[in-house]
Amino acid sequence: MAFEHLPALLSQALTAKGYEALTPVQSEVTQAEAHGRDLLVSAQTGSGKTVAFGLAMAGELLGDGDRLPVAGLPMALVIAPTRELALQVSRELEWLYGAARARIATCVGGMDAAKERRALSHGAHIVVGTPGRLRDHLERGALDLSALRTVVLDEADEMLDMGFREDLEAILDSAPEERRTMMFSATMPKPIVAMARRYQNDALRISTMSEERGHGDISYQALTVAPSDIENAVVNLLRYHEAETAILFCATRDNVRHLHSSLTERGFAAVALSGEHSQNERNHALQALRDKRARVCVATDVAARGIDLPSLTLVVHVELPRDAETMQHRSGRTGRAGKKGTAVLIVPYPRRRRVESMLRGAKIPVEWGTPPSKEAILEQDNLRLRSTLMEKAELDEADWTLGAELLAEKSAKEIAAMLVRSARAALPAPEELLDGSEAPARRDGPRPGFEDTQWFRMDIGRRQNADPRWILPLICRRGHVSRQDIGAIRITTNETMFEIPRAIASKFIAAVKRSGEANDEGADVAFEMIDGAPREEARENRRQLRPSNDARPNRSGPPRGGPGGGRPHSPRPFKGAGAGGPRKGPPRSRG
Repeated sequence: MAFEHLPALLSQALTAKGYEALTPVQSEVTQAEAHGRDLLVSAQTGSGKTVAFGLAMAGELLGDGDRLPVAGLPMALVIAPTRELALQVSRELEWLYGAARARIATCVGGMDAAKERRALSHGAHIVVGTPGRLRDHLERGALDLSALRTVVLDEADEMLDMGFREDLEAILDSAPEERRTMMFSATMPKPIVAMARRYQNDALRISTMSEERGHGDISYQALTVAPSDIENAVVNLLRYHEAETAILFCATRDNVRHLHSSLTERGFAAVALSGEHSQNERNHALQALRDKRARVCVATDVAARGIDLPSLTLVVHVELPRDAETMQHRSGRTGRAGKKGTAVLIVPYPRRRRVESMLRGAKIPVEWGTPPSKEAILEQDNLRLRSTLMEKAELDEADWTLGAELLAEKSAKEIAAMLVRSARAALPAPEELLDGSEAPARRDGPRPGFEDTQWFRMDIGRRQNADPRWILPLICRRGHVSRQDIGAIRITTNETMFEIPRAIASKFIAAVKRSGEANDEGADVAFEMIDGAPREEARENRRQLRPSNDARPNRSGPPRGGPGGGRPHSPRPFKGAGAGGPRKGPPRSRG
């Protein structure tokens, strides 16, 4: 029997839950040499850590029996970094110790503190909570740790990263010295080692990272892109995979806000998680993912802690992780419970060598390539649509009636084509991508076809959130030209300059004037010809990515038109001037 070394009560609970064998970390913490000892455990997200420390604390909770005593002061304390993870831990321990009639109290931020205090006063065998709320109950006298036998720090590295050191120290200092302390962490930075040295005695070090490294059920891909094409690559990845649930990792809350806004404007059902969101907003976002109202989550590392989404099949590292362990921690949210998952790194070509070195050092097999093209996405759409339409469906009389009416008016071929068109119209449009497989070679001369060019100026710049991703479609739409007709684009604080071949300049001017008079989208942006190329000094103002935080107004999200078109959102609208000759005098200031 796979669980014969465990108490019968826990063995039965595991069997009832469908377990056939223990995971590596669960097996290690239940070995004879680990019994009763302090443990310092390195284990990856998704490796079964919660059940592992639940099994490990059996000696302190059950002793030699199979029932818990009457609930009084807590015997075990589990500290987790986030509300979601704490609630998840409570659920796991409830089924594991259900037959022992364990009483578990959960104490987390965002919940009714008075209700938690009442639960503690009625007695609990196990208390699970977040550092801040636990310390609050401790200082108010609602939480008494004098009878504590074991304490678990789950995701200890993340709790330190989130600034909970002081709370953790206050809690641990209040616990009996003879308690057992178990620390679980995906990474082992120096602060974790220092804390272990202070609060643990002769701790047994356990690491299962090598056995779990790379996650056998996760396919790793690294896709090289031009730095300015990162966002478009994300769009195409989401469109290609059409994952049931996907999570996109960004480094900062500003980048989360920007990407989330851009994706929702494109038509993706997306939610955002970062430090700027309240607990109530987090709850609504996670519920939207669970009930399938949203399929994409844009998040920072810290904000994503504790998220458990069984349907998660795609993880995208929009911004590269700081190291291989962070990458595996992010990626470990997919490929769980025997399901296959995909983890994708978006790699700007200048950083490819650094990423190759990181992956080589971590011994993670990865498939290198480029993001899906528009053609590949359309091919996938066709396959999915064909599969959906060929599924056997239960049709009622109303369906047959409408079908007959349609056939009376149009041919079956026309109806099928309209059905396909209708299905495609509901999908976000894929993006055209630059070739990001390698850095572009330096040119000694101008780009072919741009030996003789005319420069133009637009009266919007970084201060008005000018961004190449929506400026380029705006120029194409207003001037009735293609992307290939546009040369260099230079964005300064209040202006944007660009070049087109002189041979089509007059046609471009006429089209801009017509679209301005017709009040088309972006008609309030003024265009004008300028003599010669912009000054060399303006080169330092080029921006291939979105504006920096200190250059943008205090607002969330990208321009209202988003990548792909529409006028920018500015603090106050301005009226456009028609295209014409060079403007006299200095450019208008936008403050």
